[in-house]
Amino acid sequence: MTAEIISLLNVLTKPSSEASGLDAKLSKEEVLQAALLANRDALLERLHRDSSLTDVRRFREEVLAGERWFFNDTEDVMWCFVQECLLLLLTLARHLSAELELFNRTDSTPATKLHTPEMAPPLPPDVLSVTQQKTLGAVLQFVVSLGLCPYLVPGVGVPLGHRSAFGAMLEKMICPQTATVAQRRLLTTTKVLLQCAEQSSLATLIFTRHLGDVIAALCQLGYQPQLSEGSPTKDVKELNEEEERRNCQETLKCLLGKVYQPVVIKELLILQGGNTQSGTVGSSSGSKDRRTPNWLRRLCGHLLSERLMQPNGVRAVIRAILEGGTGGESDWRKCDGIARILAACPQQSTSADTYYRQICSQILDLLHLKDKLTAQQFQRVATRTVLYLLQEKPTFAHPYFLVPLLSPLHRCITAADVTCQIVVEEWELMQCVEDINKIWVVGNMPSTLLKALEEVLPVVFTLFCFTKQNVSNLRVPCQDILLWYLSHIESSTALSVLRQLSGLQAHAEVAAGFSFTPGSCGGVQLSCRDDCSDEDNALYEKLSGEQWRLECLTDLLAQLKDSDVPGDFFLDLLQELTRWTTEAAEEEEKDGHQLNISAMTLLDVEQQGCVARQASTLALLQVLAIMVETLQHTVLLKKNIQVVGFIVSLLERSCIGLDQTRSLSIGNPIESQTLTMGMGLVATLLSEPQLSVEVYSSMSRLLQPLATLSQKHPELFIQELASNLRAVIATQGAYRPDNLSTLDASGSKDSGMSSKDNYMPNKKTETKESQTLSVNHAHKNSVTRQSASFGDSVTSQTSHPSKGFSDWLLEACDPDIPNKAFALRTLTQKVQSNDPETLQDVEKVLILFLENLEHEESFIYLSAIQGLSSLADSYPERILKRLLRDFQHGPSLSNSNKYQSLEFRLKMGEVLMRASRAMGDLAPHLGHPLVAVFLRGTRDSDQSIRASSLSNLGELCQRLDYALGPLAQELSSCLTAVIKTEKEAEVRRAAVHVITQLIRGLSHKTTQVLRDVLLDLYRALKWVVRCDPDEVTVLHAQLALEELDAVMRSLIFPKQKLEKKIVVLP
Repeated sequence: MTAEIISLLNVLTKPSSEASGLDAKLSKEEVLQAALLANRDALLERLHRDSSLTDVRRFREEVLAGERWFFNDTEDVMWCFVQECLLLLLTLARHLSAELELFNRTDSTPATKLHTPEMAPPLPPDVLSVTQQKTLGAVLQFVVSLGLCPYLVPGVGVPLGHRSAFGAMLEKMICPQTATVAQRRLLTTTKVLLQCAEQSSLATLIFTRHLGDVIAALCQLGYQPQLSEGSPTKDVKELNEEEERRNCQETLKCLLGKVYQPVVIKELLILQGGNTQSGTVGSSSGSKDRRTPNWLRRLCGHLLSERLMQPNGVRAVIRAILEGGTGGESDWRKCDGIARILAACPQQSTSADTYYRQICSQILDLLHLKDKLTAQQFQRVATRTVLYLLQEKPTFAHPYFLVPLLSPLHRCITAADVTCQIVVEEWELMQCVEDINKIWVVGNMPSTLLKALEEVLPVVFTLFCFTKQNVSNLRVPCQDILLWYLSHIESSTALSVLRQLSGLQAHAEVAAGFSFTPGSCGGVQLSCRDDCSDEDNALYEKLSGEQWRLECLTDLLAQLKDSDVPGDFFLDLLQELTRWTTEAAEEEEKDGHQLNISAMTLLDVEQQGCVARQASTLALLQVLAIMVETLQHTVLLKKNIQVVGFIVSLLERSCIGLDQTRSLSIGNPIESQTLTMGMGLVATLLSEPQLSVEVYSSMSRLLQPLATLSQKHPELFIQELASNLRAVIATQGAYRPDNLSTLDASGSKDSGMSSKDNYMPNKKTETKESQTLSVNHAHKNSVTRQSASFGDSVTSQTSHPSKGFSDWLLEACDPDIPNKAFALRTLTQKVQSNDPETLQDVEKVLILFLENLEHEESFIYLSAIQGLSSLADSYPERILKRLLRDFQHGPSLSNSNKYQSLEFRLKMGEVLMRASRAMGDLAPHLGHPLVAVFLRGTRDSDQSIRASSLSNLGELCQRLDYALGPLAQELSSCLTAVIKTEKEAEVRRAAVHVITQLIRGLSHKTTQVLRDVLLDLYRALKWVVRCDPDEVTVLHAQLALEELDAVMRSLIFPKQKLEKKIVVLP
């Protein structure tokens, strides 16, 4: 019967042949009315004449008997047409419901369970074909356009004229009706549509296209203010009975609760917005009537607030507005608009506290979406909403958003429950850090967010330090958070925060007895820490932890390349050191002598307050030392003003103690050289062609310490230099002595010579005296040395007078280590540049490098290694034989130390490895003698030589390419024997690593060059994986097998390439 009913509906909607034959002079409206009337008559005629429609006619009459809204005597053609459509739709809905009930009842009987697995399940009777759905869609469109929209009051719903040209024509055809008739017809159409929607297949067709019209009708029927008592008739009074209105209100509430919420919100927004234009373009009379009524605006606002306050209501609102967006600028504006709406409490809300409590929890959930396609826009809205809340509603945002968001970090500080092994779960910390990164870093509104993060920042830094020691997915988010905070905070606050992070100032830390531990999913969790019974181990852990925190802090500061925070922090620490030095000198002068802590008991030391002062001083010195060693001067002193600040602190410390007769800094050559270097740096700054007024203003702080040095320093050169510099600064460059640069150069030279002459003979004496020095002066000297090294790095780019080859040979024999190392480096450069003088005396240079190869100072023998490798690269045929002989038999020089033969041979192995790397394409020509020596070295009695020989062998064979073919058997036998017979794990590791380098160097040529031995090497690697007890050797073998696997895969499954080949046929 379903097909017959839908065929009747098709009769109503198909174009009428009678209407098409009408006079062409008729208007479109008249043609449409004639078509509707003709289709209705055709339907009734077919129902009465077609005998196959007996059941349909009977069922239609049964439905008609139960409905009181159908009238045959109406003269309105369009309403007559709508009545027939509604009656057939209702007949179809009841028929489908009855058939579906019968299907469900018979489907549970045993007879229906005889289907085999291959058989498809039977379709339920309410499944409609595409053609049937198309017919029903056309019928529903006629019903809504002719029976629902015309009876909506102006301003309710979208007018027909704004939907299509057909809708504009229908507006002209609508006959004005009384309020009673309009409300009755609207109620009839709405009820029938809702009755049809009780059947699922019809509900889909109705609500996917006409949900907004149904909602608009229910709003008008249930909430439109009643008419005045003087105008309505008896029928109107019956229609506006409270029971009928309540039914419509309940139906609306039920409908809004069942339908997909984003669609409901979208329709309510459209319904609330209304229309500000009239039906006819250019007409201003209808604009006032088309505005949304106030009662409807209030109703839609109330309904939208209810949708928003429901669980996942915020998500539904965002989906309703952003679905179908492209991610462009318009979506950005939509996100910002949604955020402003969410941040403002609606007027319909009974309590702002309740509203923000529910909204903030939903916004926090938006940050945790897993779907990457939707997460970006949702998180964008969440971020903007939080920023607006913190800016405009901080009293609600703090308890309902910030407290839950930062709760895992706060629990790390206040943890006290020792009964639970894990205090903060891994997912909580991971979620918290990711949320902070999204809100603070991505949101990037410093004025609102900085204060909220200040309390938990030390915990984030501790977490970052822990992740730096392990592989964790929280390292990058923590680093981004810290860098964002330090780059946006004010300078004064940044210095205080850095003091806390470096341990110089008290701050909130992770609760005692708890520590971060790795999680199972790559995150971090807070758990109870096992107490260390050994005091030495506990002290070691504490000191190493503090050292590691400082290293992590300097890593952060090194990344703040565009910020002045590292330099300001460094200068602040230097100023504090200067203040401490001043206070120590004043106390010493007041007491007349320095306290001898070594002769005091621990109780006396504590009573004197020395312990706390010395502890804080040591911490300060430790921070300064690590900063100077780790950070480059381009990070610490970016601006001239910061350089001036550094020099001010340097000169002020030099001025301390000039009036004391027992000052230890006066005779210290290192401090004297540092002072001279600092003053030379001032002269360099003043030598710039143009200095800004700001720089001269900052240099005014140098006037007082320069005056003190010019009057009280015991060295005349420093007095004169300080006086000249003070005069140039005071006059802002108007006075500039001619000998300023000359004095600077000569002073530096004299200071360096005096420091060398004074320091070398008295080395033992100073060592003895340093043991009896006070702690204060020991700290002062250590910081001065750090300052000297830092100043050396700042002014290292100095000009050297040109020297000849013989002069550099003499410099290389200088006992002073820096001069010797610099000369060796210079000779190496001459060898690399093929200097003519050096070419004539290659033997002298070779002997010089060989002699210095035995030097105990790493800076010297590394320079000699570099020089020998350069010689071997430039003159391989002359030098390599000598180097190979020394590697085999030890040093050949007459004055060599035979007791250091092993160390010399290892250093020579490093030379040969560098020479192998430098051979390049010449390796097949020059490498065969080296291969023979390295193979003999694998049988040496010392394990270090065997490992070194194998390492060099792998480095060389990696570059031999096809020349390795004749040596493959010998090489394979050697490596296999070492892997299976060598007792030392270090040598076995080197042998396996040789195989890895072989495969990696040959790459796709491995199967050609190592064709005869590849199986043996593969079996040796598998033997290592199965049987070798050393884990590192097994790891090397696995890496080699991975390299071999990649080579074989590329051979078996080559990449598909679209290329042309030209083949010459014979």
